[in-house]
Amino acid sequence: MPINLALGLAHLAIHLYQFFILPLWILPASPWWALSLLPLAALNNPLWSLLHETIHGSFHPAARFNRLAGRGLAILFGAPWRILAVGHLLHHRFNRTALDRPEAYDPARAARAAAALGYYYQLLLGLYLSQILSPLAFILRRRWLVWARRRYLAPESFAALAALHLMRPQAIREIRFDGAAIGLWLAASLYGYGAYWWLALCLLAGRAACISFLDYIYHYGTRTDQVSHARNLRLPRPFAWLLLHFNLHGVHHRHPRLPWRALPQAFRREGHGYAGSYGPAALAQLRGPIALERLRALDGDA
Repeated sequence: MPINLALGLAHLAIHLYQFFILPLWILPASPWWALSLLPLAALNNPLWSLLHETIHGSFHPAARFNRLAGRGLAILFGAPWRILAVGHLLHHRFNRTALDRPEAYDPARAARAAAALGYYYQLLLGLYLSQILSPLAFILRRRWLVWARRRYLAPESFAALAALHLMRPQAIREIRFDGAAIGLWLAASLYGYGAYWWLALCLLAGRAACISFLDYIYHYGTRTDQVSHARNLRLPRPFAWLLLHFNLHGVHHRHPRLPWRALPQAFRREGHGYAGSYGPAALAQLRGPIALERLRALDGDA
């Protein structure tokens, strides 16, 4: 689609500004230009929405171009496309099952305080941090990766299932190449920031917070008996368009192959309505982990 290509080029221009143009030519003239990074850090979420189209094959009708575009966008995002794609597709497969409900904890096995430590780390920073650091693991030789998977990952865990896909030789080569490109991109930018290197770290921290905090709002505290369940959340039209209608997440989970421009029409056709507003749904996550029995009490609700 021409609009997807235009959006991709726009994100490329935005990232060139953030990581190179600003530190090399604009910031030396006036440090006040650093304030322009505040809104730009949040644009990694719209970038994820566009990258997400490539994962479902909806970015471009040509499969080869779709994948190449996805890898390019993923490098801008900060994590290899293969890792993001495998993780997201497994999310669709295991949504709200025992493998994929990060806010749930079993009081019989863990105290809420212990569950809260991992939960808030993942919510406020950890999700994106794990994505951006993930290529480092693939520096190891494949046989060491296989040994580590068998030694440290529970066989039926989400991470172990993802590892089965990611440890194929072709996948490892792709991840290493894309990881090297990301590393060079970030290292060159950090060097370009010079004495303002801390601004580059703040930029990455802001991106990590935005991605991590807004990733799971469509599923937090929802039923556990439907893998296709997700919330549609009300969002003002300009912001909904900016996120490529990602707020219509319930429609997307029921029809994952629909391109983003078709989601509003499908939403109106289905007539399910909104399950709340975007802002309150995001803030609700700060309540912390939820006991599993409370979540299961929602099962069977309309």
